[in-house]
Amino acid sequence: MRLGFNLPQLGPAASPEAMTKVAQRAEELGYDSVWVTERLLFPTNPRTPYMVTPDGSLPDVYKISYDPIESLTYVAAKTSKIGLGTSVLDIPFYNPVMFARTLTTLDVLSNGRLRLGLGLGWSEDEHEAAGASLKGRGKRADEFLSVLKAIWTTDPVSFKGEFYNLAESIIGLKPVQKPHPPIFLAAYSPGAMKRVATMADGWLPAGVPVPGMQEMLGGIRAMAEQAGRDPNEIDVIVRLNLDVTDEPLGDDRFIGMGTPDQIASDIAAVREFGASEIHFDPTFSDAGLTLDGFMSTLEQMKELASR
Repeated sequence: MRLGFNLPQLGPAASPEAMTKVAQRAEELGYDSVWVTERLLFPTNPRTPYMVTPDGSLPDVYKISYDPIESLTYVAAKTSKIGLGTSVLDIPFYNPVMFARTLTTLDVLSNGRLRLGLGLGWSEDEHEAAGASLKGRGKRADEFLSVLKAIWTTDPVSFKGEFYNLAESIIGLKPVQKPHPPIFLAAYSPGAMKRVATMADGWLPAGVPVPGMQEMLGGIRAMAEQAGRDPNEIDVIVRLNLDVTDEPLGDDRFIGMGTPDQIASDIAAVREFGASEIHFDPTFSDAGLTLDGFMSTLEQMKELASR
């Protein structure tokens, strides 16, 4: 199972120096990838409650956010072989033609290291600021992915759809990875899971217990088979949001939270479940507030994964 680690791209630990140090040390330690996430705003009076916290408030780390693609491009120039992943970028915030050019450039400049994780977002305030709508996101996402793939795999390329139109054009810059960089989707609803089954290379879950992931993946693979696709083609990368504690947590703890022994058992369970990769994110824990915390967690997770 491959290992990844999130860059200090959000919150008080985030800086160009911090991202460079974590990326370079991760590469030295033999990690397979580094990851970034997307946060556009920190609304002072959010209209959409944050689903993770009991009172719906946003974590303070979201007050500082470096652009995810720019951050990956920056560390791509500071590293040589480590994969560069997004977990996740929100489809409604982007135009697919402009997006394709940006991502292709990153894949070419990094010599084929991009791993593209996408989602639909959830914040009404962020969608409004981006000129997007929460309504009809799924149908628009299907077309968005079709435009991306068309640009990446054909030349000349044209597209005519309900939401996006592209006059026949030559777009000669293509990704290094063929037929295109791998596309992973964060998906939890039936419609989004069907999108994984029919349009993506894999699934990128977070915060789901292993039994839940097993059940959901079974559903995704069944839908893939119904669509005439080999269900074993569906890859899985698990994002583990970390919070390392001194004392053991109870049976109701979230995956990735607890003592080193408890987290080691989570890693083993994810490996046994059959995920191809797991990436660790300490951003929302006390360790995620400083560069030292990121660096020590980077070392610690490598040790736990080798048990």
